[in-house]
Amino acid sequence: MSAVTSQNETRRFYLKEDLLASFVVFLVALPLSLGLALVAGYPFEKAAAVGLISGAIGGVVVGFFSGCPLQVSGAANGAAVTVAAFASELGFEALGLIVMLAGVIQLAGGALRLGPVFRAVSPALIQGMLAGIGILIFASQFHVMVDDTPPGTGKEFGGVINLWSISDAVLKGFTVDAHRPAALIGLVTIGLIVLWNDRAPRMLKMVPAPLVGVGVATFIAWRFGFDVKYVPAPDRLIDAISFPDTASFARVSEGAIWIAALTLAFVSGAESLLTATAVDAMQRHTPRTRYNKELIAQGVGNFLCGAIGVLPVSGVIVRSSANVMAGARTRLSTMLHGVWILLFITMLPDVLRMIPVASLAAVLVYAGAKLIKLGFLRNLWQQDRAEAGIYVVTLGMVVATDVLTGIAVGVALALARLLYTFSTLEISVEEDKESGKTEINLRGAATFIRLPQLASALEALSPDAHIQVHLHDLNYIDHACLDLLLSWHQQHQSAGGELTIDWDELHGLFQQKAWGDGNGVARMAAT
Repeated sequence: MSAVTSQNETRRFYLKEDLLASFVVFLVALPLSLGLALVAGYPFEKAAAVGLISGAIGGVVVGFFSGCPLQVSGAANGAAVTVAAFASELGFEALGLIVMLAGVIQLAGGALRLGPVFRAVSPALIQGMLAGIGILIFASQFHVMVDDTPPGTGKEFGGVINLWSISDAVLKGFTVDAHRPAALIGLVTIGLIVLWNDRAPRMLKMVPAPLVGVGVATFIAWRFGFDVKYVPAPDRLIDAISFPDTASFARVSEGAIWIAALTLAFVSGAESLLTATAVDAMQRHTPRTRYNKELIAQGVGNFLCGAIGVLPVSGVIVRSSANVMAGARTRLSTMLHGVWILLFITMLPDVLRMIPVASLAAVLVYAGAKLIKLGFLRNLWQQDRAEAGIYVVTLGMVVATDVLTGIAVGVALALARLLYTFSTLEISVEEDKESGKTEINLRGAATFIRLPQLASALEALSPDAHIQVHLHDLNYIDHACLDLLLSWHQQHQSAGGELTIDWDELHGLFQQKAWGDGNGVARMAAT
């Protein structure tokens, strides 16, 4: 009986923690869901509802199936920018089909147990992609923050145009009467976010900074009657939903549609699974992520989002970290935050109509800037300049062209770098003629591609030389090169020479099980 009582008390404790966490995450998700639908290019009059419905699906549906219970899904930066590009290139009416197909691809990937594959993507590529997306969001929303239209919208090199013309937005915000109130709202929002993050009293730290910024900016706009754009909200939730029609499904055979769906599935999957990994590192309350299950959950969510024509979902680090830090213990917190979003949009649409668009844009300007992690690039440059190059090139291509091209170029560079790494072998030979000893240092990767090079270096040595082979700078050696070393050892020994190899220098890649038996035959095994 006492065990049952204890279990019930634990459940009540978790319910209390999850309720608090769900409300905190709801407050974090509210301004981001609203703003990211505007980034994605959905019609202005339904964008707010579209973003919030996505948040509700990410919470209730994805949260229920999730392989990472404390991860929170919803409208995300990468997916929003990707969708904006597809809307411009393929038409807004194709988005529902693209999102549905992306969900199907993710479902198939999870069923085929490909979830962990997304984790194998180079961190430099992922961070470069996210930084590029951050710049695109920053550049476009800076113009929206002064109640202006981004000049690069729908144009080739639109991201570059928006970035280059930020000075024009600044000038309008300071000098043009029609844009000055919105600029003031934007500055107040960003200032409060920064101030709250740095100076908020400990007792109020759980209140999200973006909510404080938007809340105060909304009050100022209402109190002084600012003539700015406000968030539109439909009177009925059903008005924000648009089902793909027959004409949309007829485009399922188009290659461009499938490329778009594959791109969205990759971007959403990568964001979700990398966020899940981060959540695992932040908490110890739940089991570690089941990546295939998480990919299936994202697929279910995106299929549903596409079916009703709303913004696709991904795991989001800002909301997920807020969930963990607020003390969530089970998936209930994620699911409840989706319920609160749904209740808010159905019961309080008039509150939405009071929020200035410039304030939401300011939240996204701040969020976009945070995605550009210069510290990550600095550390990468110090550790591996080739990886830093992949980061910079991926970022540049995302901004100059689009997310798909940036990913493609980044993957190509990563593969080229991998091929170079595993096809480069440096062999240095140092001979001491007085002692008759020869030192051979191998650096890089000893693979079958470099087998002739290694064989030539060995054959050029004196038959009776005393040779020491150093492997401490070797990062990989395949069976072909190992077999060459073993065979050459026997030949060299029979000719009166001596060969010594310190297998411990391979840093655990290989372990010498036995070197030489009574007949002089060498044996070793890979660990």
